[in-house]
Amino acid sequence: MDDNEIVSASHAVYTLRLHIVFVTKYRRKTLTPALLDALREAFAEILADWRCTLIEFGGEADHVHLLVGIHPALNISTLINNLKSASSRRMRNRFADHLRKFYWKPYFWHRAYYVGSVGSASLETVKRYVEAQGTQEKPRKAAKRPPPA
Repeated sequence: MDDNEIVSASHAVYTLRLHIVFVTKYRRKTLTPALLDALREAFAEILADWRCTLIEFGGEADHVHLLVGIHPALNISTLINNLKSASSRRMRNRFADHLRKFYWKPYFWHRAYYVGSVGSASLETVKRYVEAQGTQEKPRKAAKRPPPA
């Protein structure tokens, strides 16, 4: 699926994209570059099985961002739960020794997640944000406070 591709199915024409964020259990910094690469592959495979596409992927040591193209007949919460459980199972099998240092139970993802729809106008902004995950941290701007009344 192209970034702005409009998909035509038998009874629908659509372009649906989601920004999804998963956080590691207890926000532990378990995600190494090798693990992030394996997660990218796993998410792409899982999404393909759901007739979805992984448009962009990025992450840091304690969370990942996915930009996903979906179809309209999809139950989003079912997809999310499947992405989390299947990717968790694959990573715990493949990186068992590494993850054993962080979790003594078969944990990987926090049970909460973020999902938001992405429109065409802000797609490039979200893509740049997801791509920038794992780069140098930028200094935060101080919050502006209104002058006292």
